Amino acid sequence: MGFVRALFLLAMVCVAAHAKDYPKEEGAKAEGPAAASGGSGGSTHDVLKLGGKGDGKTDSTKAVNEAWTAACAGTGKQTIVIPKGDFLTGPLNFTGPCKGDIVIQLDGNLLGSTDLALFKSNWIEIMRLESLEISGKGKLDGQGAAVWSKNSCAKKYDCKILPNTLVLDFVNNGLISGISLVNPKFFHMNVFKSKNITIKDVTITAPGDSPNTDGIHMGDSSKISIIDTVIGTGDDCISIGPGTEGVNISGVTCGPGHGISVGSLGRYKDEKDVTDVTVKNCVLKKSTNGVRIKSYEDAASVLTASKFTYENIKMEDVANPIIIDMKYCPNKICTANGNSKVTIKDITFKNITGTSSTPEAVSLLCSDKLPCTGVTLNDIKVEYSGTNNKTMAVCKNAKGTATGCLKELSCF
Repeated sequence: MGFVRALFLLAMVCVAAHAKDYPKEEGAKAEGPAAASGGSGGSTHDVLKLGGKGDGKTDSTKAVNEAWTAACAGTGKQTIVIPKGDFLTGPLNFTGPCKGDIVIQLDGNLLGSTDLALFKSNWIEIMRLESLEISGKGKLDGQGAAVWSKNSCAKKYDCKILPNTLVLDFVNNGLISGISLVNPKFFHMNVFKSKNITIKDVTITAPGDSPNTDGIHMGDSSKISIIDTVIGTGDDCISIGPGTEGVNISGVTCGPGHGISVGSLGRYKDEKDVTDVTVKNCVLKKSTNGVRIKSYEDAASVLTASKFTYENIKMEDVANPIIIDMKYCPNKICTANGNSKVTIKDITFKNITGTSSTPEAVSLLCSDKLPCTGVTLNDIKVEYSGTNNKTMAVCKNAKGTATGCLKELSCF
């Protein structure tokens, strides 16, 4: 629902604002001896051989950082191996540019320290790479339950942000596959200023009541694909922030969580447009939202959200299956004055089926000053699963067409 240190903040939650804090300075090339096997064509760097202990208690930060330093200095394919076991670490700052292609083979588990004093920002932050692969069957366990009580973001915007688990800053041509992310202190994964990133066959898990544990957030990025991934969180399963274009989401199962969201939009000045988003063949289970677009009623930025397609989506007892909310104001810590500057247009919802846990299966709550335009509802057949109320659509200031929908959901 990693952060720009110039206050690149994206309010991405239903109960709180999310701040993003990222360093803008160019990172220097990592240097160091190649402490691994292999020649100029590539090397392998095993953290166990570099002094790491897989007992879940011994601090292995030094060994993992040494593996990174050696890998980043090497040419060809450089593989960092996290073998089977539980390796406890503090912050890991993997900064490039690197000389070769980086592969992180996660066969074991990395555990994030619960000592918040160790962290200046995120847990695992990977910056300025042109080729990255993270794969395996291991876990990134943020051990967030120990510190969730320290999260005060439901009460104020300038809250102290807890560490995200995995952050990609300025990374191009990345693949993350097979791994699991569990119980982050804040977001599971955050993608910023990155391009050509594929997240496939990943499992993301946190309790439904865990605060601000977004599954995958992205901002100012392009050509992002999330495929065949299972996400259950205490916040947005996927959140798409300002400045993002060319997003493909397919085969995702979401729940619990706050759904697959675009936004929040307009909270801060100078936000960029969001365009070309496709969400297909997904299932949402008992989430508080299904597919959602949200923008602040007192938006500070002039921007446009356009060219979105949601197709072949199954809802299973979802509270707000289809929702555009241009009056988003979490916990009433923003100004509800109706002066929206966000344009929402050319949005298609097609073949959305299943059940809603509330009567309002469709909610298009657009601005009276900037109505939503070009909204298409095609074959929307979501029915209220409860009793004593009928399925309905609530539509305000929305313009478009409806075909093949349940009569109650035609909207136009």
